[in-house]
Amino acid sequence: YFNRYEFFIEDGDYKIIPGIEIPIKSTDKYIQFKSGKDRFDKLSDEKYGSPFYGWLIMLANPLAGSVEFEIPDNFKIRIPFPLLSTLQDYKKSVDLYKLYYGEN
Repeated sequence: YFNRYEFFIEDGDYKIIPGIEIPIKSTDKYIQFKSGKDRFDKLSDEKYGSPFYGWLIMLANPLAGSVEFEIPDNFKIRIPFPLLSTLQDYKKSVDLYKLYYGEN
């Protein structure tokens, strides 16, 4: 399990988690979103074998918005793949964000 929240705890309090950009890779997968059928936790389970990475799919699709039931039917969804290298990219981006904004 990858706890993305651990990077944003300070003195026991959670800070706001920034929208981190997930870089596009040639290995990414794409689907046509089926409104009323697809959900990011289900897509995560299908593609990664775990339902806990829907947040990663959401970060990879900023134009889709932040609410699944508002995503239009047939919207092209990018699923960052493979999972491990995507999580490593996310961690690097978090480190850069903290360096740039002076956060610990």
